[in-house]
Order: sequence, then C-alpha cells, then structure tokens
Amino acid sequence: MTTPSMYKGREVRTSARTPMVRERTRLSVLVPVYNERNTIHLILEQVAATPMAKEVIVVDDASTDGTDEVLVQLKARGLIDTLHRQPKNRGKGAAIRKAMSLSTGDIVIVQDADLEYDPADWPALIEPLIDGKADACFGSRFLGGPHRVLYYWHSVGNNILTMYSNMLTNLNLTDMETCYKAIRGELARSLVPSLKSNRFGFEPEITALLSRAEARIYEVPISYAGRTYAEGKKIGWRDGMAAFWHITRFNLFR
Repeated sequence: MTTPSMYKGREVRTSARTPMVRERTRLSVLVPVYNERNTIHLILEQVAATPMAKEVIVVDDASTDGTDEVLVQLKARGLIDTLHRQPKNRGKGAAIRKAMSLSTGDIVIVQDADLEYDPADWPALIEPLIDGKADACFGSRFLGGPHRVLYYWHSVGNNILTMYSNMLTNLNLTDMETCYKAIRGELARSLVPSLKSNRFGFEPEITALLSRAEARIYEVPISYAGRTYAEGKKIGWRDGMAAFWHITRFNLFR
C-alpha cells in the first residue's frame, strides 16, 4: 500500500509499512566514476561478491586517466550491467542522476568508486526498507561503526553541515553528507526530474527532497575508510563552503 504526499504540486508516492519479498528484492547499484582507474576494479569485484540480486549501473563522468578503457573491460567480464559515459564532465550529482534514471531495482543505492565505503554494510542499510519501515536509509559514519582516523576538521565541517541541513529539513540525521543512501526505487526515480545539482550538492538536495516528500528515513551505522588527498580524495574545503549554499537553496528557494 502506498500513500501520496505532495511536492511542488506533484504527487510523490511513499510507502506505508509494506515489507518487500526478500527473495525477490533487486538492488540497483549506482556507481558514479571519475578518474578511478586504480580502484574501480576492486570496488566492482566487492560489489559482485555481495550475495544479493542486483544490477550495477556505472556512469563515467568523462574520465581522462584511462578509466573508460578499464570500464569496458569490466563490463566484458560481467561486472557491469549498464555502462554510460557522459559526453563531458558534469559532476557527481549529474552522474548519479543519470544512473538513477537508468535504474529498475526495488532499492537504489549509491556506491562511490573509491574504497571508502564497504558493500559489506549493505545488508544493514537495506534492512529497514525490506522490512517496510523505511522509504530511505542513510548509512552514518558517526554512529559507532569502525572508521579510519583522519581529518578532524572534515568531521567538524560535516557535523556543522548536517546540523544546518537538519534545521531546515526538521530531520535529526547524524550524517547528511554520507554517500550511502538507500532509497526505494519507485520513490528515487520519481525524484529524478527534481534533481538539479551537478556536483557534491547532490547530498543536501536529495535529503531536502526526501524530507519534502515526507519519506520515512532511518539511519544505521556503517564503516568508513576515508582517503587522504594523496590517495585521491576529491572533495575539498570549497565544496564544503558551497554546501551551505546548496542546503539553503534546496530547502528555502526551490
């Protein structure tokens, strides 16, 4: 059974407590990729090893380091079901939006192409959705899961951004910026026309849209193995500053 809520005059369907049939549940794994030739094969092998029905959708954001050639090989090996290459670099948000539009699964989940997030956490992440209690579930890096010890000021900035987002969405999340967001497929695809952010503004935007759709959101602890900048981490302080504007405009000026 589904119940309607309205967003900008458009009906968005969120589910009442309707458990999914576990054996029939299919996961759409959305993998945005940009210049990850050294790690993409490792993460896709981890994805393939997860014992659940899934489709793997990879969107290459016009990589320039030879990642595209590696992806063709991985698709030939059967590790990728759908491969799309953006004609020009548009950003992570645009890549996720494209992958989401190509998805067909009962649940969609974003999997970064680096090795910071572990697919072994998927069962806990999707359980509230399968059980019918949630429309979306966020994997929180701040609820006690094991994590690599790295940048203190990154954690401070993340907490401030999450608090500011919570103030405008009236949610009590602990990790709004997490990559791991599992969403019911029908709901996720209904939000695609409203998604506008092309870069790292995707996280506050999808959070704002889920809040406006009155989606039931859960959080679960996940592990996190953050990278240093020398290891290829891309998000920086400019993206953190831009996030304040993204949170403001997606919640107040949409």
